[in-house]
Amino acid sequence: MFLTARPQLFGIAYRMLGSAVEAEDIVQEAWLRWQNTDRTNIHEPAAFLATVTTRLAINFAQSAKVRRESYIGPWLPEPVDTSLDPQVGAERAEALELAVLLLLEKLNPVERAAYVLREAFDYPYKQVADILETSEANTRQLVSRARKHLAAERREPVSPADHRRLLEVFLAAAQTGNLAVLEDVLAADVVSYSDGGGVRGASKIPVIGRPHVSKYLVAFAPRFWPQMDIRWVEANGRPAVLVSADGNAVALLSVDASAEGIDRIMWVMNPAKLLPYVASLSD
Repeated sequence: MFLTARPQLFGIAYRMLGSAVEAEDIVQEAWLRWQNTDRTNIHEPAAFLATVTTRLAINFAQSAKVRRESYIGPWLPEPVDTSLDPQVGAERAEALELAVLLLLEKLNPVERAAYVLREAFDYPYKQVADILETSEANTRQLVSRARKHLAAERREPVSPADHRRLLEVFLAAAQTGNLAVLEDVLAADVVSYSDGGGVRGASKIPVIGRPHVSKYLVAFAPRFWPQMDIRWVEANGRPAVLVSADGNAVALLSVDASAEGIDRIMWVMNPAKLLPYVASLSD
């Protein structure tokens, strides 16, 4: 039973925590609880396991918030290679994109849990309420608040084909330091985040606004790109670019894009977060 439920349990924990490593820890703890539970009165094992996993993830998220605050530089979610697990345990790919996980981080853990269970896994409000030990009316409010927060912070994303095209144009312009094309493809309020985790030399603060971001990209283009190899990969259901040098992963580049252009540029450079993609470099 546990093995059948495991992909979904991982999907819940990953969306709530934005970290595959932390999600694996949660699933492992849920397994231990399952092993040590008298199951004679458990009529719905999948519901029991989802409840245990969600509550563990809420507790973990509350302590993770403290760790995130001491994180060096911007924190970005740990990308997952969805080409290997297309749904990451979800019936739908909701609440999976890196930009959404980044925004979910701003919600409190209970709001996050309500949103993930409802939007990504289509749990009925009554079941979400039971898992969160609250009323159905309050659960609806939690989900509504989360939806409004995401809608206020994020424009309607473009289609997968347009997303890929914008990323291709952006990558070519970034590599060549083409200021005019960068200014054309970036939204006016674009934000560039670099997550080096204090290990890699990455910008410690986000770069904000089209003029600043485009000039920043032009400035480091000649120093950064010439020695780099690039490979197209999939991250969290969207195309992304794995940047490497001498067979070592340097960064995973992904973007969030709307009709206004590229709204967010996310450079995941923390080596620990690039581990899922390291194997692909030896292919």
